[in-house]
Amino acid sequence: MSGIFVLDTNSLQVFGNYYPQHFPSFWHEIQALIDQGRLVSVSEVREELENGNASEHLAEWVNEHPTLFSTPTSAEMNFVAEIFRVAHFGQLIGERQRLKGMPMADPFLIARAHVLDGCVVSEESLKPHAAKIPNVCEHFGVRYQKVQGFLGEVGWQF
Repeated sequence: MSGIFVLDTNSLQVFGNYYPQHFPSFWHEIQALIDQGRLVSVSEVREELENGNASEHLAEWVNEHPTLFSTPTSAEMNFVAEIFRVAHFGQLIGERQRLKGMPMADPFLIARAHVLDGCVVSEESLKPHAAKIPNVCEHFGVRYQKVQGFLGEVGWQF
C-alpha cells in the first residue's frame, strides 16, 4: 500500500534504535519517504522529543528535519474538536500534561492521519474502553499500526 504515515513520538524513538552509522540504508529509505511526502508527523511530536529522552543522534536528526513536524491545519483542528466531542476521549490529554502545559501529540496525530487519509504509526496498543490512539482511530475509522507493521507495509528488509 502506498499511503501516508504519521509518526508518533514512541515510534520515532524506536527508529532511534537504528543507529545511522550501522543502518545507513534504513535512514536513506526514511529520507526517501519524507521526500515523497509519505512520512509526516506533527509539531507536538517534535516538542515531546525535545522534552523527553531522545537519543543524541535522534535529537540531531529531528533538528535536521523541521518540515517533517507540521503545525495543525484548520481541518485538523476541526477534527481534534470532533475527537473531543466524545467525552471519553478527553482522557487523551492527561492531568499532568494539562497542569504542566506539556505537549500532547495524540489527538493531532489522529487528526492529521484522518485529514490526509493516512495511517498513524504508534507503539500504543488497543485496550478495551481506553482513550488510546488505537481506540480513537478505530472509533473514527483511521488506520493505525506499530513500527513492525509499517516496515512490513513499505516492504523493507535489511
